[in-house]
Amino acid sequence: MKVAVTYENGQVFQHFGRTEQFKVYDVSDGRVNGGKVIGTNGTGHGALAGFLKAEGVHALICGGIGGGAQMALAEAGIELYAGVSGSADEAARAFAEGRLSFAAEANCDHHGHHGEGHSCGDHGHHGEGHSCGDHGHHGEGHSCGDHGCHKD
Repeated sequence: MKVAVTYENGQVFQHFGRTEQFKVYDVSDGRVNGGKVIGTNGTGHGALAGFLKAEGVHALICGGIGGGAQMALAEAGIELYAGVSGSADEAARAFAEGRLSFAAEANCDHHGHHGEGHSCGDHGHHGEGHSCGDHGHHGEGHSCGDHGCHKD
């Protein structure tokens, strides 16, 4: 099985639609058997689902992802594991071992007002803090738990 992780400098990149690289891992029998970094060649947003399908990817691990991209992945038959941060290699290992922690609700809601820092989707207004959530207003350093896109 091939698993792709949005990738930047060894970490899970937090903006699916803007990722410039994926690291694609071969996973079987609960183990990661190598991985390679591939560039998106300027492909972005919903078109990335077709790009991943063409690469033979079965599952995607990412940080934040918008609703349109989620639908495109579902149509391409690619499983989604969103809300993941940290080391891309560790995320792939955790996936292979069945212990990956990810957001049950991956959709990033763009009605909230977020602080400066990390955002989850391709739209929205951001202030200080991290996360995306359910119409909330986030202050410095707060996230939305299982419904948000980032966990610190």
